[in-house]
Amino acid sequence: MERLPTSPAIATEQPPRPRASTRNRKRAPVVKSDSAPVKRKRSQKAQAQQPAPKAVGDSDSMLVGEPFPAEEAHSRWPNRYMRQRGPKRRNAAAEEEVTARLHYRSAKVDDTIYNIGDDVYVTAGEDLPDYIGRITEFFEGVDNGRYLTCRWFFRPQDTVISSKKLVHDHTHHPRRVFLSDERNDNDLDCIVSKVKIIQVDPKLDREAKDRLVADADLYFDMSYNVAYSSFENITADINDNSEISFDGGDNSESNAPATKATLLDLYSGCGGMSTGLCLGAGILGLQIETRWAVDININACESFKCNHPNTKVRNEKVEDFLSLLKKWSFLCHKYIDKHNGDASPSLLKDEGEEHELGKGKLAIDKLTAICYGGIEREKCIYFKVQWNDHRFKDSWEPMEKLRAYPVKIKEFVQEGHREKILPLPGDVDVLCGGPPCQGLSGNNRHRKCDKPLDDDKNRQIVTFMDIVSFLKPKYVLMENVADILKLNGGSVGRYALSRLVALNYQSRMGLMVAGCYGLPQFRMRMFLWGALPTMVLPKYPLPTHDVVVRGGAPSAFSQSVVAYDENQKPTLKEALCLRDAISDLPKVSNNEAADETVYRAKAETDFQRYIRLSRKEMLDYSFGDNKGPSEGKLLDHRPLKLNKDDYERVKQIPYQKGANFRNLTGVKVGQDNVAYMDPTVKPPCLESGKPLVPYYALKYVKGKSLKPFGRLWWDETVPTVFTRAESHNQIILHPEQARVLTVRENARLQGFPDYYRMYGPIKERYIQVGNAVAVPVARALGYALAQAFLRKTEGNNNPLIVLPDDFSDVDAMRARASSSLAEELEGASDLSSSGN
Repeated sequence: MERLPTSPAIATEQPPRPRASTRNRKRAPVVKSDSAPVKRKRSQKAQAQQPAPKAVGDSDSMLVGEPFPAEEAHSRWPNRYMRQRGPKRRNAAAEEEVTARLHYRSAKVDDTIYNIGDDVYVTAGEDLPDYIGRITEFFEGVDNGRYLTCRWFFRPQDTVISSKKLVHDHTHHPRRVFLSDERNDNDLDCIVSKVKIIQVDPKLDREAKDRLVADADLYFDMSYNVAYSSFENITADINDNSEISFDGGDNSESNAPATKATLLDLYSGCGGMSTGLCLGAGILGLQIETRWAVDININACESFKCNHPNTKVRNEKVEDFLSLLKKWSFLCHKYIDKHNGDASPSLLKDEGEEHELGKGKLAIDKLTAICYGGIEREKCIYFKVQWNDHRFKDSWEPMEKLRAYPVKIKEFVQEGHREKILPLPGDVDVLCGGPPCQGLSGNNRHRKCDKPLDDDKNRQIVTFMDIVSFLKPKYVLMENVADILKLNGGSVGRYALSRLVALNYQSRMGLMVAGCYGLPQFRMRMFLWGALPTMVLPKYPLPTHDVVVRGGAPSAFSQSVVAYDENQKPTLKEALCLRDAISDLPKVSNNEAADETVYRAKAETDFQRYIRLSRKEMLDYSFGDNKGPSEGKLLDHRPLKLNKDDYERVKQIPYQKGANFRNLTGVKVGQDNVAYMDPTVKPPCLESGKPLVPYYALKYVKGKSLKPFGRLWWDETVPTVFTRAESHNQIILHPEQARVLTVRENARLQGFPDYYRMYGPIKERYIQVGNAVAVPVARALGYALAQAFLRKTEGNNNPLIVLPDDFSDVDAMRARASSSLAEELEGASDLSSSGN
């Protein structure tokens, strides 16, 4: 059985051979800007000159001064002095290091002296801008060649950031570059000139940076790493050995971090991502409160509110939510005294209101809610009005019509500001969301491949970034389908990353497979982290489970797959299959309509024992100290009811592995794997008179598909959980029952705890579950987020972390819950004692 490799295979193209320039210099090879850069090979120019006492080479380029003492050189650059097996070829492969005879501190090129630590331009290909590097070595090779080693700076367009202007909503500072840890050797005469590059604090705004770099050619404030497309604060562990010091940014532990955080969930659906983030963060003691959630689907909002009763859930378009945030910020600025958070004294008096009401007009009791626009409404602010006369129902009224009631508006804004009904800039610690992906998904036959952001469905990514720009949260986590990195060369994913970097966020991009975190499905998704320069950039949690391969990553982003390196031998748990997830659930019929039932069997696997845990055992604080409704009951274990014809068909699909419509009477399969009806027999019919084998099944994917009326089996995994319980073109039939998988069975495949309830019509529940982020993946990311938030990450530049062995262990979860409860009781006792 093929399984996911521990590390992706990285296809590296060979760079072109250097060309001679008009200056008789060799040019460094081209760096691939649309994928992982190819390592620069050193120039192939032969060096025949013999070393002079204080200079090596001719008058055009030479190594000058006394060489490093042998002991110091061998200590600083040990790899250069290791014995090579066999003769060293002049045309050595790019990954082979040149063996050195001597190292020098300085070199002379075109009458200019260059020292280790200088920043320089290095020649590139024809009509290409020169490369930018920091000199880390000057040495003479055993082949008598004269070399320098550079650690490379990357311009924005040299990185994974898109150079295509999909949306003209941001630019990168023309002098900004990023320091990488990429380095390699070049002939000494590739140097063009010196360049003045300064390091600036990433926390400074653009105007402050402009002032600092006025006398410099370029500046850098972050590092760039090809792996996981990482843009990160400079840290001490990536310094070279040139004795150049760097400011590691505000990553110290001098200030104790807070243990509580607020979260805004955009495109929240029923809450898979934010729920998982909160559960994972709770393991390390970070209590994340999902304070706001926004989604256009009213049924998803009902599900979210049911499971998170303290969250302010808004059923509206996210673009309307952004407009509302801007108006709300204006109202708060107008009506709230920023010094004491109370109403502005000048607005407390409203002499004209009683007069403006006039005789016969309805009086307002109070304003109860606020929104922007809405269905069949003009795009403006609306307030929900509660009238004094209770014969009249509450109604939504535009703000323009309420100008005569400034006191009522003031009272609403004052109370709303106090209760944080909407976030203001600086209020959000974590912003997460998965902008709709239908316009990107490979399942969409009508997607706009050449101009993806011309599709309104894809423009939601722009809106998401606009909200990030406005609210400036400490952390950002965006999720999307892997096709965001495939369609049009991954231009939409590159745009999202580019926008975050332009907003001065540290960023990194990873592809995670749900099955790697203990689910019986593959489901690869892209996750994009963002963190303000004042915070620690979260890492990606490495897999805990093996997984069956279902598809590959985009080739240009193969280094973004979250996986172990090939040379590592991790101990991974076995991949889960369907039996592990749902074998304990009771039998239900095609007609089952009950939203609540009871367990009739004990949990059979670790996964089942884990998924049955209570809210408190999961460290889910959504209901506070309360248990929550229906806890301990089995929820949503009901299927979408098949119509009479399909039910007859499903009953005739054999209960065996691989069974589908091809097993129905009269179906034949040709040598070309095309299904057809046996012409020698009369086609069987259903009671309704319709054919047993429907025409659409025979013609689906030109008759070659195995999906119509396909039956799942116990030892299998699913590629992904779909949003439709559609047996006509999906493998979704239960292994041993004549029905499709229930909502709860799908929810288990997505890792939702059994206490998590879905609301709405049955079809809508399938949509909510299928659209959600797999909870165990979000939970693993929540753990990584807490590590960063609490500044508990390892002090290295590795973008990956290893989850604890007991991360999903049932006994460990219960022990953590007991410990958390004991701490709460102890805290309450201390408070009581201090009160006495």
